[in-house]
Amino acid sequence: MTRAVDSLASLDEEPADDTKALNALVDTALASAPPAYTRDPVEFRHESDAYSRSTRTAVAEAVERTLDTPAGPIAARVFVPPTVESVYLYIHGGAWMMGARDLADQLFWARAQRANAAVVSIDYRLAPEHRWPAPGDDCEAAALWLAEHAEEEFGTSTLVIGGDSAGAHLSVVTLVRLRDRHGLTPFRGADLRYGMYDLRLTPGARQYAGAALDAVTLRWCLDLCFDPASREDPDVSPIMADLRGLPPALFTVGTNDSLLEDTLFMWTRWRAAGNPAELEIHPGAMHAFDYMPIAAAEKAIDDSVAFIRRVTA
Repeated sequence: MTRAVDSLASLDEEPADDTKALNALVDTALASAPPAYTRDPVEFRHESDAYSRSTRTAVAEAVERTLDTPAGPIAARVFVPPTVESVYLYIHGGAWMMGARDLADQLFWARAQRANAAVVSIDYRLAPEHRWPAPGDDCEAAALWLAEHAEEEFGTSTLVIGGDSAGAHLSVVTLVRLRDRHGLTPFRGADLRYGMYDLRLTPGARQYAGAALDAVTLRWCLDLCFDPASREDPDVSPIMADLRGLPPALFTVGTNDSLLEDTLFMWTRWRAAGNPAELEIHPGAMHAFDYMPIAAAEKAIDDSVAFIRRVTA
């Protein structure tokens, strides 16, 4: 059973000192680099992913797998703790154009051990080589595979889904597709961190003046993957989908994020549709803050673990 947590008061709180220091450091670094939208997207992906791999440590417990789905093989990286009580399907972020299954081993392994959850981190096809609906199709196929095979593979059919940024968007798309296309609601919870749910851009996204993910960058990312007319489709912009009958969700976001309103609006719609929804707002935290060495990141992981344990109890 999940809680209804209203943390809107956090919108008015002063950011912690370590959050402020990190924001200043990132703003300085981005100011001296060419904007992402001036780069070749494939080259930018390779550089970004290579940098992530150079700064994060792989864990020996990770096992490479291939999920043989009717839609084709999907690469997965699996983390199985000593005790398995649930399975967490994790969908990575990266604006539908970068990111990979192997860029956050330590976070996956920590979550696996603390939540007693086998973590299945998947790849999906990326833009610009593969435009929509390819990413959504891959995540749908992986979720169907897990719904069918989790019991035999991991000894439990108790499932949770989640992801960050584009991964949160794809998680919601997957939940709605499984319900509407397959009559399935196999996931007990959705762990959704700073996702983009309105691909038409919220007012806040259009006006955001931070150094990362401003409106120009967001439109560049969206144009690489989605046709403009498609962004009115609930399958692309799930803020407009029928959200009834979806599982409890934990929404996490920082106030220094162009996608803040996406989270606030989706949290409201989730609850209005009759679904339990928790909201955790981190003052001053930027996009992808939970990968950073700050106290807010530790709190976000604590909240994620506690949420997984609650909805799978």
